[in-house]
Amino acid sequence: MTYDIIIESLFYNWHIVLLFFIVAILYSSVGFGGGSSYLAILALTGILFTQIRATALLCNIVVVSGNVFLFYQQKRIDWKKAIPLILFSIPLAYLGGYLKISQHFFFILLGFTLLFAAVTMWISKRIVSSDEKNINLNPIKNAGYGGVIGFISGMVGIGGGVFLAPFLHLTGWDTPKKIAATASVFILVNSIAGLIGQYSNPDFVIDWNLTSILLVTVFIGGQIGSRMSNNLFTPIQLKKATAILIAFVSLRILWKYLF
Repeated sequence: MTYDIIIESLFYNWHIVLLFFIVAILYSSVGFGGGSSYLAILALTGILFTQIRATALLCNIVVVSGNVFLFYQQKRIDWKKAIPLILFSIPLAYLGGYLKISQHFFFILLGFTLLFAAVTMWISKRIVSSDEKNINLNPIKNAGYGGVIGFISGMVGIGGGVFLAPFLHLTGWDTPKKIAATASVFILVNSIAGLIGQYSNPDFVIDWNLTSILLVTVFIGGQIGSRMSNNLFTPIQLKKATAILIAFVSLRILWKYLF
């Protein structure tokens, strides 16, 4: 990729780059990757749906890797409880990413996924557990829930945090900080598995001219956000702010592909 191509791509897609930068800062500040918002932004462009999934997962990986590293240093990851969640999610996320799906089915699935994400974000105030809660769920149930979330996440092109975090809060799985740490690990491993699955599919395609710029953008934004450590926005404020945008995109997608 030459310098001229980089400048041209940056000029043509400056609005996408700016939105990705903002999303990376906001989401990494509360321990998430922002995959659902990346998908929502890309879904409104004319980019191929196969590229949308890969680009969102790559950006997820770049952003959430910094979060996982910081959570690991702070010893917030309870591996004994986290491993059952990711045990089956990894192979199923790979399978979900590998499956060949039509553009029509993808956007319908994406629409419902984003709508679900918007609803959970909007009601998040009611699902935040207190620091005193710490419930050990059955490891088999954890593995089953993680597997289902991983499979759907692989097909859509997200890490699964928008599904996992609300579920863990509702069940009082652990403290909010440890849930955020576990969700970050879950997002990272499932994003990698889903991306490998997509890459293994013969139909895999990606525009590295734009994607490379977006990866650098979210890396910088992610590093900024992860070091804010919740000082900019609380998880509730962030979810409320993005719920409306994601709901709008989801309804627009569903209206187009269902009607």
